[in-house]
Amino acid sequence: MAELKKVLIPDIGDFKDVPVIEVLIKAGDKVKAEDSLITLESDKATIEIPSPYSGSIKEVLVKAGDKVSEGTAILTLEISGHTPPEAPAQIPQTAVAAKEVAAQEVAAEIKPVTNQPTPNLPQPALPASNASPKAHASPSIRRFARELGVNLELITGSGPKHRILKEDVQAFVKAELSKLSGAGMGTALNLLPWPQVNFAKFGPVELRSLTRIKQISAANLHRNWVMIPHVTQFDEADITDLEALRKESNEGGKENKVKLTLLAFLMKALIASLKKFPEFNASLDNNSGGETNLVIKHYYHIGFAVDTANGLVVPVIRDVDQKGIITIAEELTRLSALARESKLKPTDMQGASFTISSLGGIGGTAFTPIINAPEVAILGVSKAGIKPVYRDNQFVPRLMLPLSLSYDHRVIDGATAARFTTHLSEVLTDMRLALL
Repeated sequence: MAELKKVLIPDIGDFKDVPVIEVLIKAGDKVKAEDSLITLESDKATIEIPSPYSGSIKEVLVKAGDKVSEGTAILTLEISGHTPPEAPAQIPQTAVAAKEVAAQEVAAEIKPVTNQPTPNLPQPALPASNASPKAHASPSIRRFARELGVNLELITGSGPKHRILKEDVQAFVKAELSKLSGAGMGTALNLLPWPQVNFAKFGPVELRSLTRIKQISAANLHRNWVMIPHVTQFDEADITDLEALRKESNEGGKENKVKLTLLAFLMKALIASLKKFPEFNASLDNNSGGETNLVIKHYYHIGFAVDTANGLVVPVIRDVDQKGIITIAEELTRLSALARESKLKPTDMQGASFTISSLGGIGGTAFTPIINAPEVAILGVSKAGIKPVYRDNQFVPRLMLPLSLSYDHRVIDGATAARFTTHLSEVLTDMRLALL
């Protein structure tokens, strides 16, 4: 049965009429025993008052700026079920006492709060104009800021005596995120701000709005480039025989009504390499109790980038390992048409375990494709060209396909990436290996 209890200020020693500098809860919140409720600050110490019970807050009886002493009611708490016998709340040892407070008194009543050592995390250089000599914040706010990776010295507090409140930290984070999403991106990374230029003073200009697809892609690409340590491995594959086979198949199989493209063969060859190197068909999982694990996928859904009038989209062909070249070519044709007509469903673009970005129909010799998170690698393909290759004591013309493999260096090292592209090149040179 629910029971209402008033939570009082416990024994805080000789402190009287101590100002409330921060109220950490509000009516309707659920708290657990030992959760911090309010923060007090006298001229000698900073103190957080914990909840003696678990329950739901019905009414908050104090506000920032009020003065309290031992026995002052803080709030009304609704407690459900069995209630343990009331005992004096143990104030967490989170206070910084001045030199005048005797060491024994501090040990008996309160524990130090501010100036606690923080983890040895790398901190960016701070702009001197924004940094304050000392950030004034309660332990709970310091914990909150550490969880968000926020340097409190960059924040100007709005609380009493410029104390930093939770709302100040939240406002700072929102402001930095808005800078990242606009032209000022880079500021939160401690880079120089994006230059603001009035281009019209140099000559005629025209403003064009980015399409919705490009805006979404821009945010995703920026996140992936900043958060994933990219490395790109470049290689070439001899596709002379494969191209001859492709042309022969198209000429002899016109009744199939589907054109076999190099991309269809490339997808099939890719499956052989993904099976040999499963860490490329994987994703990082950071949600397992703080542990980072690698999720190896036993399905092979391959995404492929399609250039449309509205921007880049990535449809997905599922279970490529279970499909033949003709079926893959049919799905490539169908999904590419839907993409260009803006008729793709969300399910058509979900679930990829690996992505290919092909510029072979346009040109170029190499590029660095950006990984499509949460995948760990992406294969870029450029335009094939005839090159002299030394074979059997002579140079012979061979059709070489440039490959650009970008990979997440947290998961894949350079040697593994080189083995992957070498194996893929061997399969493309002799497609019979794709059947093994």
